[in-house]
Amino acid sequence: HSAAAFPKGCYPSEEEGLKTFRCSNARLTEVPRDIPNDTNKLYLDSNRIPFLPHDAFRDLPLLLELDLSHNAIASVESGAFRGLAEHLHSLDLSSNRLVSVSKDAFSNLKAKVNLSDNPWRCDCRLQELIRTVDLAAGSSGGIVCDSSAQEEHVGKAFLQVIADTDFCNVYKKTTDIAMLVTMFGWFAMVISYLVYYVRQNQEDARRHLEYLKSLPSKQRRSEESSTISTVV
Repeated sequence: HSAAAFPKGCYPSEEEGLKTFRCSNARLTEVPRDIPNDTNKLYLDSNRIPFLPHDAFRDLPLLLELDLSHNAIASVESGAFRGLAEHLHSLDLSSNRLVSVSKDAFSNLKAKVNLSDNPWRCDCRLQELIRTVDLAAGSSGGIVCDSSAQEEHVGKAFLQVIADTDFCNVYKKTTDIAMLVTMFGWFAMVISYLVYYVRQNQEDARRHLEYLKSLPSKQRRSEESSTISTVV
C-alpha cells in the first residue's frame, strides 16, 4: 500500500518488530478498509466509529492487538471478530457506548478483552457475556451498572452485583411464573366452559321433561320410549 491509499490520519510503522497501523484521532466513522493484511497491531482508538459490522476485520489474519477504545461503538454485530480467534490476544473496547452485546459477538475469541467504562445494562445478557469472554487484567472493576431492573444495582461494579444476584436465574423464574399464570388462565377457561356446557344441558333436559309431562299420557309414554331408545 502507498501512503496515499491510507485514510487521512492513518500511517504504518514497526514497533518491537511488529507491524503496526495507527489511526488514532483520525476522525474515522467506520473501520478502514485499506489496512495492510500483515498488520499485527491496529490502533483505531479515539475516533467516532459507531458500530462494528459483520466481518469487520476478516482480512487481518495476523492481528495480535486491536484497540477500539474511546469511540462511539454502541453495537457489535455477531461475527464482527470473525477470523481473529487464532491470533488475537488483546482487544480493547473500553470507553465506548456499549449497553448490551450478545455473547455470540465474541464467539471463539481467546483474546483478553477490556469492556470497562461503558454504559452497561446489568441483566442476564451481560452476565452471559462476562462468562464468555476472558477479561483483561484489572478491567473488571470498570464494568459498572449504568442501568438495571433493580435500582440498587446502578453505579455498582457488575462483578460485585452478580456475587449476590443471578440475573439469568431471576429471568428464568419470571418466565416460569408467566407460563404458570398463562396455563392457569387457559385451565380456568376450560373449566368455565365445561360448567357452562353441563348447566346448559341440564336446563335443556329439564325443559324436555316438563314438555313430556305436559303431553297426554299415551303420547307421553311414546315420547319417553322414543327418548329412551335414542339414549340407548
